[in-house]
Amino acid sequence: MDLALLEYLKSYLTERRKNLFQKVLSERTRHFTVVTEDVYQLHNTSAVMRTCDVFGIQDLHVVEERLGKRVDKEIAMGAQKWVSLKRYNYINECIGSLRNSGYKIIATTPHENATMLQDFDISEKSAFFFGKESDGLSETVMNAADGYLKIPMYGFTESLNISVSAAIILQSVVTKMKQQKINWKLPTAEIAEIEMEWLKKTIKASEEIIDRYYAEHSKK
Repeated sequence: MDLALLEYLKSYLTERRKNLFQKVLSERTRHFTVVTEDVYQLHNTSAVMRTCDVFGIQDLHVVEERLGKRVDKEIAMGAQKWVSLKRYNYINECIGSLRNSGYKIIATTPHENATMLQDFDISEKSAFFFGKESDGLSETVMNAADGYLKIPMYGFTESLNISVSAAIILQSVVTKMKQQKINWKLPTAEIAEIEMEWLKKTIKASEEIIDRYYAEHSKK
């Protein structure tokens, strides 16, 4: 990470914008992350991305074994600038990557033996998996899961829209996380990396500015 370049790019922001970046970054976390598996409706994945941004979740993992789609920028409403999107072609690839990063695999499901949301243990790093609108999560995820999580429901309807489910779960677990003594904040190095990406996405002609910066410094 070129910290001198980072400071140089920050000079293109207003003080208000710089302060906002710092405030939002101080609330970002990778203690929890979200995975969508073959979600058919494009706007649902995009809405989940927006939900991740709202609750400070930095990474969204999208598995598209059968359905290759782009994120709907209109629905995401700019969240694609702030949330790190990680794409996978195969579910096992995603599960393996998350396990290697220390995450528990948590399947969201109305399964009878699933843990109720209010009873979920938020102390460990967890990846919440959400499945297709019609069929839910695949057997691969269900068999690989370290735990199952469900939202308590009291009506005739037995399921919720994926983006609604994500919002309810994230609001609950993030609130609890911040109330307990858990090391959920991002390390300094990761904050710098994310801020660099944000700067590149928000500063007009950022690539030209970076090229000019290196050209000028190579002469010194």
